[in-house]
Amino acid sequence: MLPVILDTTDLTIAIIGSGPQARRRLQMVDAAGASFVRVFAENAEAQMRDLAGDRLVENWPDAEDLAAVHLVYMANIDAGLQETLTAQARACKTLVNVEDVKPLCDFHVPALVRRGDLLLTVSTGGKSPGLARGLKAKLEDAFPEAWAARVDILAEQREKWRAEGADFSELIERTNKLIEAEGWLS
Repeated sequence: MLPVILDTTDLTIAIIGSGPQARRRLQMVDAAGASFVRVFAENAEAQMRDLAGDRLVENWPDAEDLAAVHLVYMANIDAGLQETLTAQARACKTLVNVEDVKPLCDFHVPALVRRGDLLLTVSTGGKSPGLARGLKAKLEDAFPEAWAARVDILAEQREKWRAEGADFSELIERTNKLIEAEGWLS
C-alpha cells in the first residue's frame, strides 16, 4: 500500500449507491473539500437525496460517466453491478473503491480522524477494519477538537518565522519548541 493524501479541489469524484455506506463516503468527500461530486443511484433513499441535493443523478453511470471522473466510491449496490461498473471504470483508468470488496478496490480508505487541517489515518490494508476503527477511537481521544486550532496557530507562526528568514531546519526546531512549551504532546 502507498499512502497518498489527495487534494480534492479539482478532482471529479463519483459516489455510486444510496445506503448508509454510500452516504458515509459522500460525507467523507464533502469533509475533504471535494468540489466536483456526482452521486449516482437509481431509486435513491430519502437520506441520500437530502445529502446529495442537486449532485444526485437518478440512474447508474455509463462508461462515459465513469471516464469523466477521477475516483469512484461504490457501496450498497448489487454485486453484479459492482463488477460491471468496476470493469468499465478500470478500462478508462478511473480508480475504484468498492466498499468491503477488496478484489474490486484499486485503493483503500483508511480510518480517518479530521481535526481541521490535521488528518490522522489508520490502515490495515483492508485486513482488519475492526482494528482500524479501534485505533481511530484512540486517536480521537488523544487528539481532541482543540487540535484544529493548534494546527492554525502553528501555521501562523510558521509563516511569521519564514518572513523573518528562518530556514527549513529552523522552522522545524521552532515548531518543536512551541509544541513542547504548550505541552500539546505531553
